[in-house]
Amino acid sequence: MSNLSMAAAAPKVRTSTTPPVLVVVGIAVALVGFVLPWLGLPRNILSLLTSASMTAILATGVGFLVRQAGFSSFGHAAFYGGAAYLLVLMSVYTGLSGEAVVLLAPVIATLAAFALSFILLRTQGVAFSMLSLAIAQALFELMMRWRDLANGEDGLRMRLPREIFGLKLSFFQKADTMFLVSWSALIIIIVGLVLLSRSHFGTLTLAIKNNEERARFIGFRTLMPRAAIIALSGLIASIGGTLFALYNGYITPGLLHWSLSGEALIIAIIGGTRSVWGPALGAFLFVILRDFAGNYTTHWQSIVGLVLIAVVILLPSGASGAVSSLVNRIRGGRDV
Repeated sequence: MSNLSMAAAAPKVRTSTTPPVLVVVGIAVALVGFVLPWLGLPRNILSLLTSASMTAILATGVGFLVRQAGFSSFGHAAFYGGAAYLLVLMSVYTGLSGEAVVLLAPVIATLAAFALSFILLRTQGVAFSMLSLAIAQALFELMMRWRDLANGEDGLRMRLPREIFGLKLSFFQKADTMFLVSWSALIIIIVGLVLLSRSHFGTLTLAIKNNEERARFIGFRTLMPRAAIIALSGLIASIGGTLFALYNGYITPGLLHWSLSGEALIIAIIGGTRSVWGPALGAFLFVILRDFAGNYTTHWQSIVGLVLIAVVILLPSGASGAVSSLVNRIRGGRDV
């Protein structure tokens, strides 16, 4: 079959065009984020926003996997926490420079995600979710029980030189400056994923998600694109984990627990996975709601559960879908 006929026979995947007003709003939100540290906000607020931005990176990775491949992962804590552990362990046990340690942590975690993808892709649906959960829990148990390596449940403290990338280490451990770093990383990731989703590769992976058998029939190989999406999703999560380790300077096995993966998936659902930026919006809503509810009750999980139920029933496309619908009503245009 010729390339022309293959293209004609390829499954039609609807790609939306982002309206100019939404682009303007996105740019405005990004700029507001860069201004926030200079507004004299209380330290606890900046710390909350920094935590939210790192959680947003993790949720964006999980949401992108759902959007592009249709997989719900309960094991992304393995990449998030794995990168954090790699950074700290290399800083303690190797003589590598601080820059090398910071760069190698997400690279190794991504390579691990790519290798594991060939095992994960042997499954579908719930089996994929359970296998990803099992892998993350295995890593969690390893770090819990191998005290000689990772000090078990007591955790491990990072040992990096006083300067990395020409900046003092304290730069990465202050809420105001670290928020700028994590916010910049989040914006770059979202912009990159938007461009990727609109590329030929993005369209191909959506076509495979919608009808893998047909994509194979017209001549496309489906294994490597799906493996690449899992690896990319793992890379995004590992960047969040690397930033977390840099900011806190201390890690515990809780970063590898399945509950963190479940939380990221809940956040992605609240924000909406139909858009690339939806999970990031969900992360900020979730972290702010958790902090607000935690000030009034120790049972904040029940409040989050009620919000999740309300979102699933009233906003099937999540908070980002509601924003897109509002934009459409204002401009009287197509779906975002």
